[in-house]
Amino acid sequence: MRISKRLTLAASAAALALFAASAAMADGEKIVIGTEGAYPPFNVLESDGTLTGFDVDIAKALCEEMKADCTFVAQDWDGIIPGLIAKKYDAIIASMSITAERKEKVDFSKKYYNTPPAIIVPKDSEIKEATPEALAGKSLGAQGSTTHSNYAQAHMKDSELKMYPTSDEYKLDIANGRIDAAIDDVVVLSEWLKTDDGACCKLLGTLPIDPVINGEGAGIAVRKGDPLADKFTAAIAAIRASGKYQEINAKYFPFDVYGD
Repeated sequence: MRISKRLTLAASAAALALFAASAAMADGEKIVIGTEGAYPPFNVLESDGTLTGFDVDIAKALCEEMKADCTFVAQDWDGIIPGLIAKKYDAIIASMSITAERKEKVDFSKKYYNTPPAIIVPKDSEIKEATPEALAGKSLGAQGSTTHSNYAQAHMKDSELKMYPTSDEYKLDIANGRIDAAIDDVVVLSEWLKTDDGACCKLLGTLPIDPVINGEGAGIAVRKGDPLADKFTAAIAAIRASGKYQEINAKYFPFDVYGD
């Protein structure tokens, strides 16, 4: 009888533990988020392996709003969409512009920010304007497989376009005089120019947004048909309404990056 009672109590304890584990699982949807980690100030892989930046802080706020249990992984940019499709992670929050070409492969939330492309040049450069004419015959650096490299290919056809795996490589080359100019997001370039490494260069100017190439702003990519897109869209609206978005924005920028 005593043995039977112990067995009953043990079985009850096991059942309670299983129930508690199930309840914990039900508290929040588990979401793995992929980001690049090489696009400051939006996403940065720190020396200790942690991911930081505007994208990451926004992602954390969205996960909190959705009551989701989120984890982060770093992924090189050129493999970031294939990694999503291969289910290495469930969403991409990495300053990815919403474009028609990408929509053929993935679904997107609505935008969570929208800033224009821009051009930087060395401080002693003779290039005076951020125009295709002024950049004709000049070497122009860009991170490959981005809207910025696509923009350069479409609008800077008379420039010598040089592609780089990450933004760090083109920054190194322009700082060392190996290219004449570089194209990227105006915020990314402006933040870099404030650093010691960016002291070499200056912002030449912003470029007109091409809706076909630059898309609708940066959105959150998910696999085709995944309802997470709508959940993230609702969460973006919620953190903007609550003021959480503006709090994160102010941490990184002196202006509203959400755009029009």
